[in-house]
Amino acid sequence: MPTPMPSPADPTPTPTPTPTPDDARAALDKERARTLTRIEAMTTEFDEIVAGSVDSNADDEHDPEGSTIAFERAQVAALLQEARYHLEELDLAAARLEAGTYWTCARCGGPIAAARLAARPAAQTCISCAAAAAPPP
Repeated sequence: MPTPMPSPADPTPTPTPTPTPDDARAALDKERARTLTRIEAMTTEFDEIVAGSVDSNADDEHDPEGSTIAFERAQVAALLQEARYHLEELDLAAARLEAGTYWTCARCGGPIAAARLAARPAAQTCISCAAAAAPPP
């Protein structure tokens, strides 16, 4: 007799298998490569914005057509800073992997769920600690 399929309303989640160190390293390397590509693209975009505004004498602060060059430059700079910070987090996660503490919450010392690490390879805390540290909505 065939095994019945779980119903969509079944609240029992399918457990995520615990990744091996090689799996974790591959996930970190993949995320690091994506982040480096993002940094490169945003650096190019930032440089183009700056270069485009050097020879311009436009009064973009009073342009009714849209955002200012200064706003665009600040927005890209903030995104670039965020990507660089994420790269640092990934490097810290790689160091924790080498030290054998990758699956351990830095705050409470408990385990970090495999599903959390699959979604956020640079996560340093378990879901409970991350929720406790998050500002209220």
